[in-house]
Amino acid sequence: MKSIKILLGVFCAVFCAGLVASASDAPPTALQLIKQGDRYVGDQSRDKVLTVYSDKSFGGVTPTIWYVDYYDPDAKFKIVEVQFGADLKLGVKRPWKLFGGKGDLGNLLDLDEIKIDSDNALHIAISQQVFKPLTFKASQMWLEREAGEPVWKVRLWCAQLDNPEATVEVGDVYVSAKDGKVVRADLHLEFLNQQH
Repeated sequence: MKSIKILLGVFCAVFCAGLVASASDAPPTALQLIKQGDRYVGDQSRDKVLTVYSDKSFGGVTPTIWYVDYYDPDAKFKIVEVQFGADLKLGVKRPWKLFGGKGDLGNLLDLDEIKIDSDNALHIAISQQVFKPLTFKASQMWLEREAGEPVWKVRLWCAQLDNPEATVEVGDVYVSAKDGKVVRADLHLEFLNQQH
């Protein structure tokens, strides 16, 4: 009986340690999700990624809801999309995209070119000198081809300087997914002191 109690105690300790470890793990990156998404699409779509994008993050700066769009020659609009919440698959669909157009083989991302993952791109974006006094609250990200190159678009929200409880969008930072250089920024910091 004593040995059973010891075994149960060990099992509970290991189980609880596992829960704590998994809770503290960082959410998966976009490139990790692409690999996971490959399991949910047909052979004709694996690694044929058109874009990866997130919802606006909540409860922190790092997005946790992601979408991976693959080229699918069998779908009406040539796109199959896998949605993730953290590392869980939330759904697979063949969407109709009003502004995204049809999937096109010419828009495929060259995954071998991508050296900067979503976590690195976010870090690069928020580390810009112009943002030093700001407290970031949320982000939203897109990985797409721009002028033939893979580029991260990172949209940022921060606390308003005169009202820290309010959140304001400060604009977009574009980061090369090949080398991590900031390609350009489209910022509107003049809104930081305005009431929303």
